[in-house]
Amino acid sequence: MTILITGICGFVGSTIAKALREQRDESSLKIIGLDNLCRPGSELNRRTLQSLGITVRHGDVRLPSDLDMADDVDWVIDAAANPSVLAGVDGRTSSRQLVEHNLIGTINLLEFCKQKNAGFLLLSTSRVYSIPLLANLEVEVADAAFRPAKNAAPITGLSQAGVSEHFSTAPPVSLYGATKVASENLALEYHHTFGMPVWINRCGVLAGAGQFGHPAQGIFSYWINAHLRRKPLRYIGFGGTGHQTRDCLHPRDLVPLLLSQMSVRGTDSRDRVVNVSGGIGSSMSLAQLTAWCDAHFGEHKVEADLKPRPFDIPWMVLDSAKAKSLWNWSPRTTIGETLKEIAAHARENPDWLETSAM
Repeated sequence: MTILITGICGFVGSTIAKALREQRDESSLKIIGLDNLCRPGSELNRRTLQSLGITVRHGDVRLPSDLDMADDVDWVIDAAANPSVLAGVDGRTSSRQLVEHNLIGTINLLEFCKQKNAGFLLLSTSRVYSIPLLANLEVEVADAAFRPAKNAAPITGLSQAGVSEHFSTAPPVSLYGATKVASENLALEYHHTFGMPVWINRCGVLAGAGQFGHPAQGIFSYWINAHLRRKPLRYIGFGGTGHQTRDCLHPRDLVPLLLSQMSVRGTDSRDRVVNVSGGIGSSMSLAQLTAWCDAHFGEHKVEADLKPRPFDIPWMVLDSAKAKSLWNWSPRTTIGETLKEIAAHARENPDWLETSAM
């Protein structure tokens, strides 16, 4: 089997590629990667991947001609995206760049898969879910972290276990979220129209060693690296308490699910969209993360910034029960193990924030 991983030199793409190689040798799985190498730090991942016998090619999913030169493949894992919810509005990228990366790139990959008779695996995001419902969620504080209030009015797709696939994806979801929702819908249309194998995995916050240290894309990695080096940190919005809470998933835990999905080529009645996350058991607030860092690195004061930020929500934990039911999938790496891994990498790479800064 031959697979193409786009964005292979990013944190998620490279982690998945390395985990796939650990489980399958070159005789059973050929891995080809495509990356435009625009992100600082990505060149480091290219060298590591090449040392494992993985072919890495410079190319951009926004350019169909870069895909024309790709080999015949059986599956495409789409890990190429601008992953920031603030993309297109933060002054770092334009709205057009965001749409071209995340939506036009997906269109080009779907056409490529149709031409090559290949299956398509889209790594989507929890940020496809409707912001107003989440932003106005009635929450309570427990152990320095928000959680949905137990006596709040019921919301479809929401429980104490997290947000399920039944939760609304109605706009607004941010420009970033909109590109991912649109990509999902197009992928499903290609599946129904052309019989193309398509699976969509909505991921929670992905984290692990070697993640590029930017707060809008890798908050766990950024927070640990910044705390260790006594960089300024802020609790933004929500009263400046740091109670806002997210789940955490190591991307290598995606690999068993991806392999299961790639084993299915013919007719299959399973739902094409699943949430994939660490769930409640691997969720943590910023205040709890700070306490963890204080215990491991010594105390470091975090400032309060009461000004709200666009698209911020107090709580987001995905419920992955459907992935468990349909694919017998569950996360294997605990949040404690992930944090320790990030901390070890941070100690070994004292210039990581500068190396991977955008």
